[in-house]
Amino acid sequence: MDTQEPSTAQRPLRALLAYARPHRRILILILVLTLLGSAAALAQPMVIESVLGALMTQGSMRNTLLVLVGLLVASTALTAVQTWLSERTAERVVFQARRGLIHRLIRLRIPELDRTEPGGLTTRVTSDSTLVQHAATNGVIQLVDGSLHLVAAIVLMGLTSLQLLGITSAVLVVVGLAIGVVMPRVRRVTTRAQESVGDIGAALDRSLGAARTVKANGAEGRETSRAVAAAHRAYQAGLTGARYHAVIAVLSGMIVQMSFLAVIGFGGALVATGRLDLASLIAFLLYLFNLGGPIISLVTGTTALQQGLGALTRIEEVDQMGTEDDVDLTPRQPTGPPPAVELRNVTFGYADRAPALEKVAFVAPAGALTAVVGPSGGGKTTVFSLLQRFYDPDEGEILLDGMDIRSLTRAEVRRRIAYVEQDAPMLAGTIRENLLYSAPDAGEEEVAEVLRQTLLDKYVAGLPDGLDTSVGARGVVLSGGERQRLAIARALLRRPQVLLLDEATAHLDGRSESALRRTVERATEQCTVLLIAHRLSTVTSADQLLLLDRGQVRAAGSHSELMDSDSLYRELAETQLLTPAPTGS
Repeated sequence: MDTQEPSTAQRPLRALLAYARPHRRILILILVLTLLGSAAALAQPMVIESVLGALMTQGSMRNTLLVLVGLLVASTALTAVQTWLSERTAERVVFQARRGLIHRLIRLRIPELDRTEPGGLTTRVTSDSTLVQHAATNGVIQLVDGSLHLVAAIVLMGLTSLQLLGITSAVLVVVGLAIGVVMPRVRRVTTRAQESVGDIGAALDRSLGAARTVKANGAEGRETSRAVAAAHRAYQAGLTGARYHAVIAVLSGMIVQMSFLAVIGFGGALVATGRLDLASLIAFLLYLFNLGGPIISLVTGTTALQQGLGALTRIEEVDQMGTEDDVDLTPRQPTGPPPAVELRNVTFGYADRAPALEKVAFVAPAGALTAVVGPSGGGKTTVFSLLQRFYDPDEGEILLDGMDIRSLTRAEVRRRIAYVEQDAPMLAGTIRENLLYSAPDAGEEEVAEVLRQTLLDKYVAGLPDGLDTSVGARGVVLSGGERQRLAIARALLRRPQVLLLDEATAHLDGRSESALRRTVERATEQCTVLLIAHRLSTVTSADQLLLLDRGQVRAAGSHSELMDSDSLYRELAETQLLTPAPTGS
C-alpha cells in the first residue's frame, strides 16, 4: 500500500510533538493535575447550588460549606503544583531545542554559512525556540484542558437547563467561527515577525562585526537605517499580530458577556413563569462564568500553537541544512614523515558562479615549502579551502600521501592539516586560550617553544598578565602582526603534518618577516608547508612556486625558473621591485 508524505502543515506539528515526547510522562502528570483542578472548579457551582437550596429550605449548610472550602483549597494547591511543573518542563523543552540548534549551527557546512546571515541563525536559538517552548508545553496542556473543561461544563450546564444551554451554544458557535477565521493568520504573522527579528540580528552582526570599517567610512547613519528598517518590519508584523490578538480577546470576552445577557433575559423569564427555580439559574450562571477559564485556555493554547508552528518552520530550515557529521570523531595523532599533497584535475565552483578552479593539478613535495602565488582572484585561497574540506571538489581528487581526503573524516583531515587564515581571526578570551584552541592538552614547555619560534615570547613576557592577557573581541587589542604570529603559533602547537599559511607575513615588519620565514623553513623539517603569498620577496627561496591565474596552474618551478619562463611572473616580480624593469632603447 502506498504511503503518503505528511503535508506541509502536518510536518511542523509532528516536529512540535517530537519536542514534547521526551517529557510525555511529566506532561501527562501536569495534564492530570490540570484536569483535577478544573474538576474542582466545575464542582463548585454544584455545591453552591446546594448551599442556595439549603438557604431556601432553612436546612443545615455546615457540611456543604466544608466541601466548598475543601474544593477551593484543593483547586489552589493543584494549580500551584501544576504551574511549577509546567514552568520547569517548559525550561527543559527550550533547553532541549536550543541544545540541538546550537549543535547543528556550529557544525553547518561552509556553503550553508556562505548563503545565510549569522544574525538570522542566532534568532532561531533565542526567540524562535522560546515560542516552540510555549507551544510544546503550555500550549498543548491548555488546548487539552480547555477542550475537556469546556465539554464538561457544557454537559453540566445541559443537566441544569437544556433551554439555557441552547441559547449559550448559539453564541458559542457564532463567536467560535469568527475566532477560527482569525487563528490561522496568527501563524503567518508570527513567521514574518520572527524573520524580521532575524533581519535585525543580521544587520547588527554586520555592523558590529566591522565596527572600525563602519566608523572609518562614516557609515553609522546607513547602518542604523538598515537595522532600523528591519526593526520597523518587525514592528509592523508585531502590530498586525497585536490586532489579531485584540480581535481574539474581544471575541473571547463576547462569548461570556453575550451568553450572560441572553441567559439573564431568557432565564429570568423562565424563573418568572416557574419553569426554572432560582437556584438552578444561579448555578447555570456560575457555570457560564466558569466557561471563561476554558475558553481563555483554548484561545491561549491555540495562539501559542500557531506561534510555535510558525517559529518551528524557521527552526526546521536549520534541520534541512547540511552539517559536517564527522567532526566529533577523535582522530589519531598523525605519525610518520610529512606527506606529499597532490591535486589531480580539480575543478570547483561556488554556487551560482563561474568555476574558481578548473583542472588544477600539482604536487607539493613532502617536507618541502611550496608557495602559491599569482594575481588576486586566481583561486589560491580556494585551494586551501578544499584542502581543509570546507568544500569538496566538483571534479578531480585531492590526495594526502596518495589517499583521497574524501575517504578521511573531516576531523582527521583537519587534525593532519593545520590552517592559518589570511585575517588570522582570534576568539574572545586570553592569549593562552587562543594558543591552546588547537591543542588543548599542550604543556607549558610546548607553548613556550612556539612562542619563541614566532617571536612572541618577549612580547608576552612584557604583558602585565602574560599569557592570561585578554585579546578582546575578535582579537581587537592585538596588532595585525601580533594576531598573525599568534595564529601561526596556534597552528604549530597542533604539530600538523601539513601547514597551510594564507598570507602569513602580510602584517609583519621586515625583521619579524625574516625571522618568521626562518621559522617556516624550519617547520618543513616536521611538516609539508604550502604558503600563499602576494609579496614574492617572502617566497623566493621556496622549494617550489605555483603560479595560479584564473583558476588554473599557469606555471610551476623555482623563482629563477619562473623568471626565465613566464611573463606574468616576471611582471609580478618587476612591480614588486624584485628585479629591475627592462628599459627601452
